[in-house]
Amino acid sequence: MHDTNGKVALVTGASSGIGLGIAKALLDRGYDVVATSRHASRAGTLVASEKLALVDGDVGEASTASRAVDTALSRFGKLDLLVNNAGIFIGRPFTDYTDDDYARLLSTNLTGFYHMTRAALRHMVPRQSGHIVNMGASLASQPMAGIPSALPMLIKGGIEAATRSLAIEYAARGIRVNVIAPGVIDTPMVPKDKHAQFAALSPANRIGTVEEIADAVLYLDGASFVSGEILHLDGGAHAGRWS
Repeated sequence: MHDTNGKVALVTGASSGIGLGIAKALLDRGYDVVATSRHASRAGTLVASEKLALVDGDVGEASTASRAVDTALSRFGKLDLLVNNAGIFIGRPFTDYTDDDYARLLSTNLTGFYHMTRAALRHMVPRQSGHIVNMGASLASQPMAGIPSALPMLIKGGIEAATRSLAIEYAARGIRVNVIAPGVIDTPMVPKDKHAQFAALSPANRIGTVEEIADAVLYLDGASFVSGEILHLDGGAHAGRWS
């Protein structure tokens, strides 16, 4: 187990689902955490404490990233880990996407990544230390006819490519960048009556858990020689056909 004493993490989209699970796992492991989402302080899922700061804001706005990183520095003195978790999924045939779908996906999934990553790196580079974990998607490397999602995968695939590029760009400055690429995960976004249907989308014949995603974040943060990696959590779906 790696030493987490005194490490500071920033988690986006942290008031529900995967982000909430990651924030709680980091707190349980001894991290100081800045948790941000549109309604982080009002969602009631996390309670501010000496170890936890809550920052409200839309990740698509540059001011949110500035306030989140500034909060990490003012409350905890540094930032060791950024988890770019905030994201939305809109799956539909490509010709059915609307301009509003496009704008929403760009703002949350891409612009949020850009602002948060840039703000974090501006602090990490002078310290010659840091780690960024981005949230990708299994569908970016293993598309499925039953889940048309070219538009969100345009962004997720781009983030996976950017992760490899950033890992190379900043390796000599002590900064690592990795991706977790989940399949279907048991969150409030997945209706209980659809679990069996979604389980069939993985050769493991089940959906993943939030705890498994959080464990992957903890693993990557302790894996000091791992960078530029895309860690799939999809029961093997990305590996090929199974039916």
